[in-house]
Amino acid sequence: MIALLSAPSNLGLRPPQPGSVPGTAKAPEALREAGLHERFGRLGVLDAGAVLPGRYVDDDATRPPGFVRNEVALVDHARRLAVRLEAVRAAGHAPLVLGGDCSLLVGVGIANARSWRAGLVHVDGHTDFRHPGGAEPVASVAGEDLAAAIGLHTAAVSDVDGLAPYFDHRRTVHLGCRDDDEEREEVAGAIADLLPVTEVRRVGLDAAVARVRAGTANRPYWLQLDVDVLDTSVLPAVDSPAPGGLVPDELVALLQALAPGAVGASVTVFDPDLGLDGRYAALLTKVLVEGFGALGAVV
Repeated sequence: MIALLSAPSNLGLRPPQPGSVPGTAKAPEALREAGLHERFGRLGVLDAGAVLPGRYVDDDATRPPGFVRNEVALVDHARRLAVRLEAVRAAGHAPLVLGGDCSLLVGVGIANARSWRAGLVHVDGHTDFRHPGGAEPVASVAGEDLAAAIGLHTAAVSDVDGLAPYFDHRRTVHLGCRDDDEEREEVAGAIADLLPVTEVRRVGLDAAVARVRAGTANRPYWLQLDVDVLDTSVLPAVDSPAPGGLVPDELVALLQALAPGAVGASVTVFDPDLGLDGRYAALLTKVLVEGFGALGAVV
């Protein structure tokens, strides 16, 4: 059975402007207001509550060199999220985590390293592969989560409790980046497979899914969905919108194909502050209910 778990963290994002707070922490409740929990409830899905984050602080002026934004609070939230995820899985349920920003993949990774050893399918409009030694300095884990997941970030983020790597890079696949992604070539050489949106369309859904299964060694995986994989024309309410993404029907079909083989999934980076009239929450509710209805069905 699927269990909905809210993880409304915004700790891994840069502030929209100095002194302000990213709106992704409002995403789970915006989706609830749009009817997501009610619609999932009619399918027998459980509500597993929430893992609340610590306070977001715009710490650019005080953060020591080598630290990421909100590092202490982010790692604390990751540890608590991991404990809850392990309990949900131990009860026989497939967790569907409603973020929040993609830094919650650290918490998922801690649980994975301790308990499941699943692969990772990273569906995102960006590769999220900034890391120490790269072209840009690290600062916001929401743009660095894939690097952290396979052990390429600072130890404080990617080796919590000595568990690095959280996911085996040889069983990690990325789908959905744009062709102009700055880390695309590096990522392609660091994980099992990478399929930009253009490649997904070129080979077709069945072939793309076959590559995911091959890249994860035909074994279970965690499915991380950053909703900025959708084209900005249909979903601009994200931290880093970009053209050239999937349309909703393409994403639904992809999720329907991938969700059954996942031990669980996470959904991140929707910012309700950028769409307070509710239309984007309603769109995502439709996509998530239709796409994740069979989450964990064959694991």
